[in-house]
Amino acid sequence: MNRIGYVFLYICLGIVAVFQIFPIIWLFLFSLKSNQEIFAGSPFALPKEWLWENYAKVWEGGIGLYFFNSVWITALAIIFTALLASMATFAITRMQWKLDKFVLGLFMVGLMIPIHSAIIPLFNMFLSVNLIDNPWSIVLTYTAYNLPITMMILLGFYYTLPREIEEAAIIDGCSVHRMFFRIILPMTAPVLSTIVIINMIYNWNEFVFVNTFISSDEYKTLTVGIQNFIGQYMTDWGAIGATLIISLLPILAAFIFFSNKVVEGISSSAVKG
Repeated sequence: MNRIGYVFLYICLGIVAVFQIFPIIWLFLFSLKSNQEIFAGSPFALPKEWLWENYAKVWEGGIGLYFFNSVWITALAIIFTALLASMATFAITRMQWKLDKFVLGLFMVGLMIPIHSAIIPLFNMFLSVNLIDNPWSIVLTYTAYNLPITMMILLGFYYTLPREIEEAAIIDGCSVHRMFFRIILPMTAPVLSTIVIINMIYNWNEFVFVNTFISSDEYKTLTVGIQNFIGQYMTDWGAIGATLIISLLPILAAFIFFSNKVVEGISSSAVKG
């Protein structure tokens, strides 16, 4: 009976995996077709002519610059978010001060605010400090909006850390800052992997903030740059598919690389006590 149960489980998981992987395979085949073949043929058919030049076309059309912008803006926002959230969570959970619960509540209020409801106030604020059409407006926005969910993930893990570690470090003459960077922060590596994936998915795919705050092509990211292949009278759908495949690759690579760490991080942050 146990063997039958395992077989049934793996069959179910295999079916789910097929449904998860199929859209990526379909998009890959879509990216290698011409407009005529996309609309005239079956959407599930293999390309009659494999148009690999669609990838060269989009790269020469500026996708390389947009890809680079997405990489460094996403990476910088993740670093700032992980570092600031770790510091704030450490101060709230491991230090004793009067307003720790109140400050934690202020951070958690950010979870209840719709992300794009503050576009107009943010635009006015960035305009007043000359950060419109500046990539730093995107980095700061991503960092601020990802702090609450990042701290919520970190809270469960920080509460489980034994106090004896900190006491031993203090006895050995370790300062608070050195204890955080040399002892506590490395111990949170599994949770940080989960944070990296969650923040990367949001930052990499975000569209509205970039479209609102950035107007120059030199600072646009992939999600906004893809509009260059959408024309008023003619749209190159194969090139759009190639762009989407290129934009998927970093997410897939990061998830494959961090997959074990993500599961470990979610498990460790979910246990308290």
